[in-house]
Amino acid sequence: MKHIQAGVLKVAYLESGPPDGAPVFLMHGFPYDVHSYGEVAPILAAAGCRVIVPYLRGYGPTRFLSEATPRSGEQAALGADLLALMDALVIPRAVLAGYDWGGRAACVVAALWPQRCAGLVSVNSYNIQNIATSLLPDTPEQEHRFWYQYYFHSERGRAGLARDRRGFTRLLWELWSPTWVFDDETFQRSADAFDNPDFVDVVIQSYRHRFALADADPAYADIERRLAAQPAISVPAITLDGTDDGVRPAAFATAQAHRFTGPRSHRIVPGVGHNMPQEAPQLFADAVMELVTQANP
Repeated sequence: MKHIQAGVLKVAYLESGPPDGAPVFLMHGFPYDVHSYGEVAPILAAAGCRVIVPYLRGYGPTRFLSEATPRSGEQAALGADLLALMDALVIPRAVLAGYDWGGRAACVVAALWPQRCAGLVSVNSYNIQNIATSLLPDTPEQEHRFWYQYYFHSERGRAGLARDRRGFTRLLWELWSPTWVFDDETFQRSADAFDNPDFVDVVIQSYRHRFALADADPAYADIERRLAAQPAISVPAITLDGTDDGVRPAAFATAQAHRFTGPRSHRIVPGVGHNMPQEAPQLFADAVMELVTQANP
C-alpha cells in the first residue's frame, strides 16, 4: 500500500508493474474497493503496465487532509480526485478504466481533459450524471432498481447505512450481481474499506447531490457547470454492460451512444452483473490491454 497527497486527499493506492510501463488507472465503485481489481491488476502488470488502483474518497485508508473540506461524493469531486492523483504521480496521460463511481471519475476526466486520457474502459457506458433531468421519473422497473438511492435521500436512510454498513452493502452486492457467487471472505475483504470515518457522509452526499437535493462543494462549481452540458467523450473507448447488471440494464447504453464522438466499441457480456472487473477479470483486463496497445503501438 502506498500513500500520496493529491488535491484535498491523502490517497491510499496499490501499484504494480514496471515503473516505466504504460500507466493504467483502475477505479472502483460503490460499494466496493480496490479488491475489485485483485485479478485484473496482476494480468495488466504482467503485460508490462504500470497499474494504479486507488481507494476513492471515503473508502479504506484514503483520508481528507482537512476537517473543513466538505465530504462530497459528487461526480465533479471524483473526477477532480483522479486528475489530482495523476498530477501527484506525474503521469500526464493514461488509460482510465472503471465502473460505478470509479467509471464516473474516468468518464469525467476523459470528457473534460481528453489530453490526459489515452483510452477509456467504462462499464454502463456514458457515466456522467445529467442532474438537470434527475427528477424526471424513469420506467417503473428502473425506479425499483434505484430504491437505495431514494432511501439515502432521507435521514432514515443515512441512519440505516451508518447502523449496518456491512449488512446494507452486502445486500447491494447480491442484488446487483445476482449470478456472482462470492463467499464471506471475499465480501469482508472489501467491507473493511467501508469503515472509513467519512464513508457515510460521502455516500449520502453523493446520492443526494445527483438529484439536486444537496449542495455541491463550491470548489467544484466550474467542473459541475461543464458537466451539466453533458460533454462528449472523444477518446478511444470500450464500453461494457453485463446482462445481469442489477443497477443499469444493458439497453441503457444504446441511448447514450451519441455521447461518444471518438472510436468506441460496445460489448454486452452475458452472465455478468454490476461488479464486472471482479466477476469477469480476464475480459476486463483484455479490454484495458486493447486500448493500451492502441495507445502504445
